Amino acid sequence: MSTSAEPRVALVTGANRGIGRGIAEGLARQGCIVAVGARSVDSAIDTMATIGLEGLKAHFVEIDV
Repeated sequence: MSTSAEPRVALVTGANRGIGRGIAEGLARQGCIVAVGARSVDSAIDTMATIGLEGLKAHFVEIDV
C-alpha cells in the first residue's frame, strides 16, 4: 500500500458476504476507506460493523450490478 498523503478509496461490490466481504475487510485493514457496495444497507450492516469495530473507515453505497 502506498504511503501517500491522500487516502485510497476502494469500491467493493457484493461486499455484504463471501469473497466481497473478505476483500472489503482486507482493504480496510490495509488502510483504504472502503465503499461497501450492496443492494441494501440491511445486507451490508455486518460488514460495516466489522470494519468499524476495528476502528477503520467504511461507507455504504447502494448498488445493484
